[in-house]
Amino acid sequence: MGGAEPASAEAVRLPGWVSLQRAPNPGPMTLDGTNTWILRAPGAAEAAVIDPGPLDEDHLRRIADAGPYAFILITHGHHDHVEGAARLSRLLGGTPVLAAAPEHGEPFDSRTSLDGNGLEIRVLDTPGHTSDSVCFLVECGNERVMFTGDTILGRGTTVVARPDGDLSAYLASLERLRSYREVLMLPGHGPARSDTAALAVEYLDHRRERLAQVAAAMAAGARTPEAVVDLVYPDIDPRVRFAAEWSAAAQIDHLTRARESAASSDGLDRL
Repeated sequence: MGGAEPASAEAVRLPGWVSLQRAPNPGPMTLDGTNTWILRAPGAAEAAVIDPGPLDEDHLRRIADAGPYAFILITHGHHDHVEGAARLSRLLGGTPVLAAAPEHGEPFDSRTSLDGNGLEIRVLDTPGHTSDSVCFLVECGNERVMFTGDTILGRGTTVVARPDGDLSAYLASLERLRSYREVLMLPGHGPARSDTAALAVEYLDHRRERLAQVAAAMAAGARTPEAVVDLVYPDIDPRVRFAAEWSAAAQIDHLTRARESAASSDGLDRL
């Protein structure tokens, strides 16, 4: 694993080719609101937009006014990221919406070229928060930026809720993101952070610590998400207790599958 990773501080500025339009939907689950990112290389005729956000007419018209766009990109299918995509496309005269899940747009595939207009965009499959979650690694000139959607937030932690969310897949996605050292991270909610890899490591450490607590709660007799939350999250804000129960369900599922897998392997070793 190597030495200790540096902490990821809040970024003090955005690259000159990136701008933020924050949606007016603040709340316990959306923090300050959904971050809509607009990417335009210097001198480029067309830009790209990531996560149009909710169906808010004023917000979508502000995004449209910053166009034109080559495409509209979606990090995942939660409504606070994708709900306004179809309306924005219409405002722009039919700009294509690209997403991992076909119900939200044209799917990414080997024929989809996202490069051009001074941007090189790589799609990274990072399931876990949702089954269709992706991140976008974007290069412009000599700068690289990672757009993480809800896979890693700028503040707080991400909810992994069954059945669409999967904690095992999520941990694997965090392991993938920890290789992007000193790459600026622009999330779907919260502030920009200076180092994608460092924050991925912080997330992994937090998840492993929480899993140990949940395992101890299960050993003490907790068998339901509600019982686990009572033991592990005793001071939880009532407004977000439902999210803690979603997370607890995902943690119970992950630990149960790990225990069953270990038992199966042990049985095979005894044959």
